[in-house]
Amino acid sequence: MNWSVLPDLVAIALLICAFASTARRNYSPTASMWLIAWLMIALHFLSALFTDLPGVWGALAQILNVVALTWAGVLFQTAVIPYRKEPSSRLMMFMLLTANTLYLILLFTSQPRWTWTMAAALFGLGPLAITLFALRRCNSMYRWTTVTVNLLLSVFLLAFQNRPGNGPYLAMNAVMVAVFLDCAVKFFFAYRRATAGAFITIAGFTVWASIFALGPALFYFFPQVHVEAEVWNLPKFIVAIGMILLLLEDQIEHNKYLALHDELTGLPNRRLFQDRLTSALDRARRTGAQTALLLVDLDHFKKVNDTLGHHVGDLLLERVGAICTGRVRRSDTVARTGGDEFSVILEEPTSRAEAEHVCHSLIQLLKEPLQLDDHTVRIGASVGIAIFPDDAADMESLCIAADLRMYENKHRAPLIETAIPAR
Repeated sequence: MNWSVLPDLVAIALLICAFASTARRNYSPTASMWLIAWLMIALHFLSALFTDLPGVWGALAQILNVVALTWAGVLFQTAVIPYRKEPSSRLMMFMLLTANTLYLILLFTSQPRWTWTMAAALFGLGPLAITLFALRRCNSMYRWTTVTVNLLLSVFLLAFQNRPGNGPYLAMNAVMVAVFLDCAVKFFFAYRRATAGAFITIAGFTVWASIFALGPALFYFFPQVHVEAEVWNLPKFIVAIGMILLLLEDQIEHNKYLALHDELTGLPNRRLFQDRLTSALDRARRTGAQTALLLVDLDHFKKVNDTLGHHVGDLLLERVGAICTGRVRRSDTVARTGGDEFSVILEEPTSRAEAEHVCHSLIQLLKEPLQLDDHTVRIGASVGIAIFPDDAADMESLCIAADLRMYENKHRAPLIETAIPAR
């Protein structure tokens, strides 16, 4: 048995444990697929223990060793594709897994050369056929990167795999270069941000791909140079550390988002609302423009919650948030600032007439019946308007003025039927 890989196996197992612990705190389908890929890497090291065994068991261990490595690469690159749930993306993943597995098995079992040719052609023709078939539904740089890399791989294999002596060795390494180069490119597209995690992961995959080209080059041009196996395995550990950093960076960004946004509706919370209102008033002071603040309070939300349950109440809040957001401009702000209270900041260009128009539109929209699961709900809303600088000269006074007018309107509003059961 090849006990020299045992330290690498232990090290990768510890990194997988660290990765799993980090991924559990920030669970996502991407992290889950990455974890499966790292288990494939562990299988790659585990099978390396038995590659020195004589006979069929050693041959099986060699096949498993390289196949597990390619499977990990395909899973890594598939995990970062935004549209990976598309049927064509799943088909592409299975195509790549099948092509890599079939070709490597044929290569290691010394099958007739014509089978190598057919398997090599599958690398290029398979992804191209899937891409053209699904072109209308999915046309992106991720897909064309896969097609380009695998077409180049197919051409290389057809040109060099039958070369006497080192043809199969060059072919095997070319497959690895293609898999991990595709990983590097896809991660570059998916994580175009200036962070340590993105840089380390992309650089790690780039080096990981390059060692499979550097290995044959050293063997051919400098056969006297001996490089320890630990050096060749170093990119794997670099990528593992980079991915852990990516998960931590995503968790930090998610925590920042939760600190400034309402978890239910995704709208800015009171803290972010106050920051944006302060900035809006500062801009209005500099330009001499007006800023409008609208406070929207749902008239009978508590009754909906009590009669139909909190689940329907949550759906109602989400729908109201969407209605308010859809009524204003992208430059304006809609925030959830209370249990059933929403605030709207209308920045320049705006006026009192514009604010009143938005106010009446929201009132009419919120009077309409809303279909929430199996319930049809009708609610009303009371809206208060305050204009800077006409009604108040600072943020606190502006909020108080809008709040007072909202309550005045609420007391004058007629009673509205709260909920109508679905028929």
